[in-house]
Amino acid sequence: MRTKLLCLAALLSLTLPVFAHRLDEYLQAILVSIEQDHIRLSMRLIPGVAVSSAVIAAIDVNGDGVFSEPEQRRYAQTVLRDLSLHADGRPLQPRLESLRFPDPGDMKQGLGEIHLEFTAALPAGSSHRILVVKDRHQSAISVYLMNCLIPENHNLLVLAQARNPNQSYYRIEFAEAAPAEGPLPSRLRSYFAHIGGNFASVPAMFRLGMRHIAEGTDHLLFLLALLLPAPLLSFRSRWSEPASIRHTLAQIVKVVSAFTLGHSLTLALAAGGAVSLPQRPVEVLIAFSILVSAAHALRPLFPGREPLVAAAFGLIHGMAFAATLQHLGVGTWQRLAGILGFNLGIETGQLLVVCGVAPSLILLSRTPAYSIFRFSGALFAGFASGGWILERLFGANASVDLAVARVAQDGPWIAACLFAISFVAWQRRGTSGPTASSWMS
Repeated sequence: MRTKLLCLAALLSLTLPVFAHRLDEYLQAILVSIEQDHIRLSMRLIPGVAVSSAVIAAIDVNGDGVFSEPEQRRYAQTVLRDLSLHADGRPLQPRLESLRFPDPGDMKQGLGEIHLEFTAALPAGSSHRILVVKDRHQSAISVYLMNCLIPENHNLLVLAQARNPNQSYYRIEFAEAAPAEGPLPSRLRSYFAHIGGNFASVPAMFRLGMRHIAEGTDHLLFLLALLLPAPLLSFRSRWSEPASIRHTLAQIVKVVSAFTLGHSLTLALAAGGAVSLPQRPVEVLIAFSILVSAAHALRPLFPGREPLVAAAFGLIHGMAFAATLQHLGVGTWQRLAGILGFNLGIETGQLLVVCGVAPSLILLSRTPAYSIFRFSGALFAGFASGGWILERLFGANASVDLAVARVAQDGPWIAACLFAISFVAWQRRGTSGPTASSWMS
C-alpha cells in the first residue's frame, strides 16, 4: 500500500512536461524587411497570461478596459523609443506606419497579438552594408525573436546574420547581388553566400523549436497520455497484464514516430502556406485530442491502432507549430531553413521528454501500483483537456495553464523523483511478479 501511495504522489511527473505554454513571458517577434532605400520592421507582441495584466495596464492608462486609439498610439511610440536601429554605424529614425491591437479580453487569455509596422530610411552608402537592430522594450519580462525577409523583386542578398543569446540584438550583413551578366563564379559565390546567410538561422530556429515544445504542455500531454497504456496488453475491453519490454518499446517508437510524421507534414505545408486553419479551432481540436487519449488510457478505445491516432491528431498539432513560423519570411531558403531548424528542435525536445518518462512507465507497469498511476494520469489529462476546451471554445477562464505551470516549473526534479519511486516500487514488487527474462519475450 505504501508503494501505491508513493507512485500516486509522483503522478504529475508523467503528465506534466518540463515547462508549460508561454505564461510569464512577453514574446516580441520582429521581422526585418530590407528594401533598396529603406527597411521595414513588422512586430508581433504577444504577452503571456501571467504578464498580460502588466502589459494591459501599460496600454490602458485610464483603466476603462478599452484600448482607445490615442492609447494605442502612445504605447506604439513607447515601443518605438525602446528600439535602436543602426546602418553602417549610423543611427536610423524609424517612424510608425500602422498598428493593430487585440481586444483586452483576448490578451488576458494569452491569445491577443499586437501588430506594429515601422519604417526607416536607409542613408546612401556602399553596396555592402551592416544593419543592427536592438530591442529593449520590457526586457525584464520579454523574450525576443528576430529574422529577416528580403523581397524577391529586389537585387539584395543577406550574407550573414548574428544574434545574441536572447535575440534582443540582431546584426544583418547584406549587399547588392552580382549583375546577371557578370562572370559565373561571382554569381555562384553570391548565390551560395545567400543560402549560407539564411541557413545561419538554423541554430536559432532549433532553439525556438526546443522552447516551443518545452512550453507546449498540450502537445506533450496528448503524447504522454497516449503512451500511458503502451506497457500493457488489452483483453476484453480492459487493460490487463504488462507487455514485454520489446513490445512496449516498439509501441512507444511507433506512437512517437507517427506523431512526428503527422505534425511534420502539416508543419511544412502550413508554414509554406499550402494549408491554413484559424487558430482557435486548431487549439480546440488539440485539447480534444488530449481528451481522446485520456479516455483511451482508461479503457481501450482503439487498441493496437495508437500510431494511427497519433498520426491523425499529429496533423492538427502541426498546424499549431506552424503558426510560429508563418510570419518569419517567404523566401524559399529562409522558409526551408526555418522549418528544418524548428522541426529538429521540436523533435529533440519531444524525444528528451519521452526518454525521460519511458523507463518509469516500464518499471511501474510491472507493479500493482500502475493501475492507480494510469487511472490518475488519465483523469488529470482529461480534466486539463476539459478546461482547455472551455477556455478555447467559450472564452471561459479555467486557469488550466496557470495551474499546470506552477507544477511544471519543477519538471526535471519531479521526473527524477518519479524514476526513483518507480525503481523502489519495482524492487518491492511481489516475488510472483514477472521475471526479467519473461519481459523480453
